[in-house]
Amino acid sequence: MKLLRKVRIKNSLGLHARPATMIVKLLQGTASDVSFTYRKATINAKSIMSILMLAATKNSLITIVVDGEDASETMQKIVDAFENHFGE
Repeated sequence: MKLLRKVRIKNSLGLHARPATMIVKLLQGTASDVSFTYRKATINAKSIMSILMLAATKNSLITIVVDGEDASETMQKIVDAFENHFGE
C-alpha cells in the first residue's frame, strides 16, 4: 500500500538534528519505504543525513510518501511526531 500526506513543520528550529534522529529511530524496524519531499528534493527518510540536507525550516510543507505492508501504521507514527513538534 502506498500512502501520501502533507505535513507542516511546527517546531521552531525546523528539521534539525534532534527531530531527524527521532524520525530515523521511529522508522527503524518498519518494513515500508519512506520518503520526504521538500521543494524539489526527495530523500530517504530513514537517513539522518538526507533529512538534515533538506534544510526544512519552521512552517515548511513536507510531502511524506510511505510505501509498504505496514504503511498505515508507519504513516501514523510519522504524522504524530510532526504534530507533537518532535517532543520539543
